[in-house]
Amino acid sequence: MNFICTTCGTQYSFSKEPPSRCQICEEERQYVNPSGQSWTTLGDMIESKEFINEFLYEETGLYSMTTKPNFAIGQTAYFIQNHGFNLMWDCITYLDDKSLDEVKKLGGVHAIALSHPHYYSTQVEWAEALDAPIYIHEYDKEWVMRPSDKIKFWSGEVLELAKGLSLYRLGGHFKGGTVVHWENGNEGKGVLLTGDIIQVVADRRWVSFMYSYPNLIPLPAEKVGEMAKKVKDLKFDRLYNAFHRVVKENANESVQKSAKRYIEALQGKLFHT
Repeated sequence: MNFICTTCGTQYSFSKEPPSRCQICEEERQYVNPSGQSWTTLGDMIESKEFINEFLYEETGLYSMTTKPNFAIGQTAYFIQNHGFNLMWDCITYLDDKSLDEVKKLGGVHAIALSHPHYYSTQVEWAEALDAPIYIHEYDKEWVMRPSDKIKFWSGEVLELAKGLSLYRLGGHFKGGTVVHWENGNEGKGVLLTGDIIQVVADRRWVSFMYSYPNLIPLPAEKVGEMAKKVKDLKFDRLYNAFHRVVKENANESVQKSAKRYIEALQGKLFHT
């Protein structure tokens, strides 16, 4: 069976018995459930009839998909329709025939791309069902728990998937941490989809950056400045994170001012004692 960790949603290579540990959860950017390690399978999830995937129209050429009720990390996947090239951005664990039918109604998928290892989930199942390649930055190769010929490890700082649709390596949360720039989105004003490489916070005018979100480990000031600089010259007025939070306008400006605030906080400039 291909066992799935119930805490992070990552699917592992075939084995007769569940793995003894989840390498993703035992690393400091994630966590092992206080109740202990537990496993399931995609077959068991489908058989339970507990889950559905909710598809939502976000804007012209963009749809989201989230599992209800919440499973594992609870991230959202996105489908981008870019002038005949359809991209699935990030993955969720639950996959059933109804979900595949919905994706096919959107025109199918020409490629799948991932922001970082916490969302690899059942990426191989999706890739095989949709007959699509998976793009992962080579720096995160060690975190692939289910290898597949569908996975294409890319290198460098930028990979153009199609005209107006490119992957950018920012690092930070993971060394291969990636965002996707959709130049044609938002009526040509541009969209950046970030997973949680850049995280939209409670105040939607701001974003933030972390090495570990559940364990509240920050990134160094130098790295945050570098990440903001990498996207500064990209045209995007809107930003979507992995949890259905959106900076609806002035998103690039929000990233730049948020990085500045983050760095000042680390330097002690925001505090009054």
